[in-house]
Amino acid sequence: MEDSKIPSDTASSAEVEGGALQFAPYDTSSTKKLIRKIDWVLIPWLALLYLLSFLDRTNIGNARLAGLEEDLGMSGLDYNVALAIFFPFYVAAEIPSNLMMKRSRPAIWIPIIMLAWAVCCTMMGLVHNYAGLLAARAALGIAEGGLFPGVTFYITMWYKRHECGLRMAIFFSAATAAGAFGGLLARGIGEMDGLGGKSGWSWIFIIEGLLTFVVAVTAFFVMNDYPGTAKFLTSEEKHEVQRRLEEDRSSLADEFNMKFFWDAIKDWKIWVHMFITIGIYTPLYSFSLFLPTIVKTLGYTNEVAQLMTVPPYVVACFFCIGGGFMADRQRQRGLYMIGFNIVAIIGFIMLISTDNVGVKYAGTFFAAAGIYPNVPQGVAWNGNNIGGSLKRSVGIAMHVGFGNLGGAISGFIYQTRDSPEFYPGHGTLIATLTMSTILSIIMTIYLRRENARRDREYKNPEEYTVEERLLEREKGDNATFFRYTV
Repeated sequence: MEDSKIPSDTASSAEVEGGALQFAPYDTSSTKKLIRKIDWVLIPWLALLYLLSFLDRTNIGNARLAGLEEDLGMSGLDYNVALAIFFPFYVAAEIPSNLMMKRSRPAIWIPIIMLAWAVCCTMMGLVHNYAGLLAARAALGIAEGGLFPGVTFYITMWYKRHECGLRMAIFFSAATAAGAFGGLLARGIGEMDGLGGKSGWSWIFIIEGLLTFVVAVTAFFVMNDYPGTAKFLTSEEKHEVQRRLEEDRSSLADEFNMKFFWDAIKDWKIWVHMFITIGIYTPLYSFSLFLPTIVKTLGYTNEVAQLMTVPPYVVACFFCIGGGFMADRQRQRGLYMIGFNIVAIIGFIMLISTDNVGVKYAGTFFAAAGIYPNVPQGVAWNGNNIGGSLKRSVGIAMHVGFGNLGGAISGFIYQTRDSPEFYPGHGTLIATLTMSTILSIIMTIYLRRENARRDREYKNPEEYTVEERLLEREKGDNATFFRYTV
């Protein structure tokens, strides 16, 4: 790097030694300023993308209240099938999408899949029969499948392990915003019923799909790839971000090699996380898809029910971000996941155990406050404990993909014949959350014991030389200097 290419604001902290540019280490204040700069550029934009993604996959719940079933001649389990068909295609796209993003560039790949799902969402508003709705929902699943695992992996390429949880929580809090915003937006768009010869539910899909399309086009111009090529960072800042990541990742392998793909497939810990996740995502999708229906059974009209779905999501957003902040600060994941699962279980117990409308509605707040924070917590926990970027990319996709199979299950959790008590639905979700809680306890105990074993048998990770680390660079999280996040 030539001196003439050094930005003037970085030259004072850089020295040239042996023809190479050397930057002085950042102090605490400078590091915080750098992280804030990255936060302001990346996180609001990523949150907006996920808000649109979650809005476009769950707006069918609002469309149902706006006359979707009647207009398309749906009956029996038709609506449930329309919900479920999205998820197998969504899951199938996740690992290939993450591999593709690793081979290409996030700033190209993510906007491309956004354009695809924007078109699919818009097309849902133009269907004239049930078969067309199913085809559009399946296509939407393929198009959206890469976003969540892709962005969660992308975040790990910018931040240290114990900085990811809060950022993932803010990113995922967009799902709660989508729930709140979706209810308000659907209520407003519903007033367009009859405009252009189309029903209100059609306009919900069309307007929200076109909104995503506009943002997708913008994404081509504003998204960054990785720290080394980010236009908004100076040369010194790029160097510091990459230094921090290398320090945090312990110099583990970063290249594209299918060996690390198979390492992820064979890692039993990732599989345990997959079952923890399906126990959380099944309630997540059941709640987001059927909350308007559940609230309506409390005695509200369709229009009021749309609005009454907003407050639980606002509370969930607060707990989602707060939980991510505290977990990062205390460098804990498992205990928070166990605690939030218990909160969600309490919520569904309130829904299943009484006929009191007030208690039932309060139960939706507990359920939302327990479910939503554990989605980013779980991804961060799993991602923190996978060594090597390709293995982490695949492991996150496996985690999210298997969890999203819970979406296919959720389509059949709440059925019209069980209304208004929905005993089978609430009971099933209590069971999946209990499974997730037990597995989280087991994983927490194992990771604590494994860290203690490595502390006894090997030297402190800070005592390893660069040469010693490089000898184990392909071992991933099995490297003797790697310590798990508990």
